[in-house]
Amino acid sequence: MKQLTVRHVEPELAAALDRERRRSGSSLNQTVLDLLRRALGVSRESPTGNGLREFAGGWSAAEHDAFERACEDFERVDEGAWR
Repeated sequence: MKQLTVRHVEPELAAALDRERRRSGSSLNQTVLDLLRRALGVSRESPTGNGLREFAGGWSAAEHDAFERACEDFERVDEGAWR
């Protein structure tokens, strides 16, 4: 596989890439590859979903796990409240 070096990345572009990296929960390298594939129409994966993620956003695996942990208390039944 070919390796590339990208130079002179403006601070605002670097910040945008970092935001996307955090949002997707991927490495910076994987994020750049995914963005390039989408922009150039050479995605290796078949499209999935209903197309709303672009408008509504989505959660990374880490964000999903954090949400599940935050909601654990709602899954517990307070036996005293039911008597």
